[in-house]
Amino acid sequence: MNPNIEVLRKTRHFALNLIADLSDEQLNKIPEGFGNNIIWNLGHLVAAQEGVCYKRSGAPTNISEEFFQAYKPGSKPEREASAEEIAQIKGLLLSSLDDLERDHAAGKLIMTPWTTRYGVDINTIEDGISFLQFHEGLHQGYVTALVKLVK
Repeated sequence: MNPNIEVLRKTRHFALNLIADLSDEQLNKIPEGFGNNIIWNLGHLVAAQEGVCYKRSGAPTNISEEFFQAYKPGSKPEREASAEEIAQIKGLLLSSLDDLERDHAAGKLIMTPWTTRYGVDINTIEDGISFLQFHEGLHQGYVTALVKLVK
């Protein structure tokens, strides 16, 4: 069990609990002053993980290219997410971490060094996973704020 992935897992369980009683409409709502919604933020966590850990390693992703494009950094909600897509995102929040843990343990993720837009140098897969903790904290803050505005 990778302790850094466990931190991500706990953060994602917290997010899922936070949104458990929200409707699809609430998950899709973009409050005034915001550029995205709750479900986009959660889908973005999955896409960012795949981009940081898989695409930057040259490894095949565990999500479709369409999903990645819809939720990658710099994207924004172009339409409302369907009930099926919401269920998919909720499931991927946890299953993608299982994939990451398995692929990391198998040595499939060899990072090409790069620097994030936040100035963080990523040289190893462990650096990438640690960066995801910072990134998830940012988006957890957005989700928490959005939940308060859509209730």
